[in-house]
Amino acid sequence: MTTNTILLIILSLVIAAGLSYFQYYFKAKSNSKMNLLLAFLRFLGIFGLLLLLINPIITSNTIVLEKPVLAVVADNSNSISYLKADKDAQEVVSKLLSNSALKEKFNIQTYQFDTDFKVLKKLDFKGKQSNFYIVANDLKAINRNQIYPTVLISDGNQTSGNDYVFSFGDSNKIYPIVLGDTTQVLDLKINQLNVNKYAFLKNQFPVEVFLQYLGNKSITADFQISQGNSVVNKQKISFSPTKNTAVVNVLLTANKIGTQIYKASLTSSEKEKNNYNNTKNFAVEVIDQKTSVAIVSSINHPDLAALKRAIEANAQRKVVIVKPKQISQLNDYNLLVLYQPTTEFKTIFESNMIVGLNTFIITGTHTDFNFLNQVQSNLEFKMSSQKEDYLTAFNSQFNLFAIDNIGFDQFPPLQNAYGSIKSNVNTNILLWSKIRAIETQAPLLAFSEYKGSRSAYLLGENSWKWRLESHIQNQSFEEYDIFIDKVIQFLASNNTKKSLVVNHESFYNSGEAIEISAQYFNKNYEFDEKAHLNITVVNSKTKQTKTYDLLKGNNTYKVNLDGLLAGSYQFTVKELHSKFSYSGRFEILDFDIEKQFINPDVDKLEQLVTLTKGKLFFPSQVESLIENIVTDENYKTIEKKNSIRSPLIDWKWLLIFICSFFAAEWFIRKYNGLL
Repeated sequence: MTTNTILLIILSLVIAAGLSYFQYYFKAKSNSKMNLLLAFLRFLGIFGLLLLLINPIITSNTIVLEKPVLAVVADNSNSISYLKADKDAQEVVSKLLSNSALKEKFNIQTYQFDTDFKVLKKLDFKGKQSNFYIVANDLKAINRNQIYPTVLISDGNQTSGNDYVFSFGDSNKIYPIVLGDTTQVLDLKINQLNVNKYAFLKNQFPVEVFLQYLGNKSITADFQISQGNSVVNKQKISFSPTKNTAVVNVLLTANKIGTQIYKASLTSSEKEKNNYNNTKNFAVEVIDQKTSVAIVSSINHPDLAALKRAIEANAQRKVVIVKPKQISQLNDYNLLVLYQPTTEFKTIFESNMIVGLNTFIITGTHTDFNFLNQVQSNLEFKMSSQKEDYLTAFNSQFNLFAIDNIGFDQFPPLQNAYGSIKSNVNTNILLWSKIRAIETQAPLLAFSEYKGSRSAYLLGENSWKWRLESHIQNQSFEEYDIFIDKVIQFLASNNTKKSLVVNHESFYNSGEAIEISAQYFNKNYEFDEKAHLNITVVNSKTKQTKTYDLLKGNNTYKVNLDGLLAGSYQFTVKELHSKFSYSGRFEILDFDIEKQFINPDVDKLEQLVTLTKGKLFFPSQVESLIENIVTDENYKTIEKKNSIRSPLIDWKWLLIFICSFFAAEWFIRKYNGLL
């Protein structure tokens, strides 16, 4: 406490004593025991009240010794056991955690990682992926603004995430302990295989295969692609110590509709330590036709090219851009995109009344809205000649199909004529329009579905800026192109809306996340948040059956089927109250990315060491590692002084005591007739 506070407390004692003396001795002129008790109670009450006003604070100081952090991170992926280094990993962790010198100097944090990063509990080496990037990010978040060493116990083989060499930064030293045999042995490997997910019936589709050889002599290997018992392509590839890679490009013919599974293999007469990486399965979904889209426009505009690129990002789509007078047979197309219609489009609208194609109408400053009011009834336009910029507001209640907010609120405005737009009861709004921060209650992107016919309306030009802004935000056009693809997918189908909609892939690689999502709509076609969906999965070969519940997310239900073995599966999603169901099938291809390695990636770990100024060790050098870290003068225990300020007496208790003293005084006086 300060000197002023002490003086105030002394003054309070004097004031309390003086007032009590004046009340019960000087004024009453009586020295009875009752007056003595009353004076004492009055003294305590007044002193407590003054003490409450002064609120004296006491400061206590404690000295805290803060040890530097030592992060010990162990690789728990399947590749460690496959390289027969699991025992070495366990022993290294045990030696580090039991070392008294490390315990004395450091606050040791222990973690394990594979797909996820978490506190070390038990190493079982069953992880399906090795994500070093998440290790770097999470360590930075946990130990923010600290200088600390990290011991990384791993083989250095990365299978997911960004390149870890540049992820850890250069402010903290990394000390890798290399697991696995570094002896180079002969190995043939299919390093990477690229193929489109979709192909079209009777068409050829390309397969690109990257082959790799590790050895010190020249050999000839056989490369082949087979489907079932049939070999569809076979060729010989020569390798040597200097020519240790090869790229094979093959064109295969899609002869059958559905999921077609192929197997690529690379073999030779030489004996190899690892034969698992000599084969790779892949699959292609063969469909019988493309969706043909006609973009009809009488003007030239950047929107046309941007829309064409976004639609054709899906290999199932084919787009042609034509002028209104150049289009003759509407039957050649599955969907019409009508860009800024005017009276020149009259023939197209009249022909489409017979053909019945779905339409995507985009308006702008060149649109004839009077003509548009005559040829459609989903929206009613009352527009002026003045131009206006319209921003977007995402409608989270939109439920015609599953769509995520890809940052629409941050997109540049679209330009359209100023006026009012009225929608009918069959219209669903995905994006509302805003003028600056004012919501207009008018649609910007709307969909209509009536008697099996579907239409969409984008009310503004310059959507090419949306695609560009999405690329700036995400370093990719993918999110925006998926958004456009979902719009086109909705419009390209004439099927009436189903109550249960299920989204899934036709095939997955073993070890990948296997996620199936579903939406269930009530009789008003509103997303039903009270639905109870489950999925029954049956292995087509073993007939083993598993049932899971789908968990509700943001306007969708999802289930994760990780852990299923490679093979063919049939599944049924069912809504338990209404009994609606959906059946489908998918393939899980046999592929374990963690079994692709025969040696630890020492080169990459050495790059990491060079960048972070650490040092590389092997399991037999753990004692040297410990000595290196313990003797490093950069890591010192920090002495900190913590000052804690707290009131001398808690004000709540002090207030209770004050009330008690004054109440006791009042009752005694009342009882003795002194009031």
